[in-house]
Amino acid sequence: MTNNNNESGNNAWMAYFSGLAILFAIAAGYSIYIFFLGNPANFEDGDVAKGHPLGLLGIIYRGGIAIVPLLIAVNITVILVSIERFITLSAASGRGNATAFVHKMRAMLEQNNLDDAIAACDQQRGSLANVVRAGLVKYQMMAKDSEMDKEQKLEALKKELEEATSLELPMLSKNLPVLSTTASISTLIGLIGTVLGMIRSFAAMSQGAPDTAELSTGISEALINTAFGITGSTIAIIAFSFFSTKIDAMTYGIDEASFTIVQDFASNN
Repeated sequence: MTNNNNESGNNAWMAYFSGLAILFAIAAGYSIYIFFLGNPANFEDGDVAKGHPLGLLGIIYRGGIAIVPLLIAVNITVILVSIERFITLSAASGRGNATAFVHKMRAMLEQNNLDDAIAACDQQRGSLANVVRAGLVKYQMMAKDSEMDKEQKLEALKKELEEATSLELPMLSKNLPVLSTTASISTLIGLIGTVLGMIRSFAAMSQGAPDTAELSTGISEALINTAFGITGSTIAIIAFSFFSTKIDAMTYGIDEASFTIVQDFASNN
């Protein structure tokens, strides 16, 4: 019961995390743009509106309030979700090496040492250990049950393992859609900023005597937004691929351990 309560609490926390992270990122993006990037010290003569940028921060500010804060928010969201996923998946991996744990379980099952195997699961912790523990407890119950035939016991054991797995997998993949979505959104927002910057540049050139200040501002807006958009997309893609690979490895370990438990039960009962 305690484990179920902990799982429910974790799922509830993760359900709200992505939404809160996005809201925080948007607020932080606009705050950074207005108070940090828009600091008068970043511009010549302290003129934020028309002064020449004195450094990179001022150049980024020239990207425009319509797009730059959103791109900052996207990058912050990717970083926050990546940190959350790293912490969650690290906890889900358990305390030791997953492959060594599976081999250890196989050796204990061959010796019919179920009590020590369950104790090892309690020490290992994590998603793999949770599934294996649920299967081992069911294994013990089915081994003592004299009313069911072997096929019914096997089906009950498989069902228990499938249910335990279905409880763990959603927690592992939670918030990954945020990363995959931001990978696309970041590029699109950056592209919008690029188009707006180019429109501004061409508008400055369409006059009889081109406004060089307006022209340079438009080009800066286009390039800054492009750079921010590509950066956010790149980080999101790398993070998504890394966590997806980690989840696939954990899922494979769960499937291997479940197969071992079922096969051992079929052979010894």
